[in-house]
Amino acid sequence: MAIAVVRAETFYTPPPGQPADLWAGVLAAELVWRWYEFRVGRRAIPPADAVDDTYFARINQNRWLADCSSCGSAQIVSPSDPRYACVECGWGWCALVFPDDVASVEAALMGLKPALRNWWNPADPNNPDNTIAPAPDPGQEAGAS
Repeated sequence: MAIAVVRAETFYTPPPGQPADLWAGVLAAELVWRWYEFRVGRRAIPPADAVDDTYFARINQNRWLADCSSCGSAQIVSPSDPRYACVECGWGWCALVFPDDVASVEAALMGLKPALRNWWNPADPNNPDNTIAPAPDPGQEAGAS
């Protein structure tokens, strides 16, 4: 049986000893806040408002991730709730861009070992597969006059 790509709702679960459905009514993007509170042992309050940022979700080693442009932290996200707010610096809520066909992106990676499953949105400016146009040769520009 193939190991599914990890999403927020399957990663951020209640701590051991707590009922598995303890966070059943919590939206996927907000689960990290509950999980973080448990891990750091203090109250973590999500931002109240949206910000005008949009992030691209990506798959990194079999996990849907979003990276914070403010502090560089990352967390696991979900296409079922395409929002992101950083638990480290409090920046958010940002809109997340997922591929139009999440299932086909995930299915295309199933033949790889989970640690090798990586995917970037082609429109993501941080996509390392995007080619960068070479800088013009200054010598050629000087000779053109």
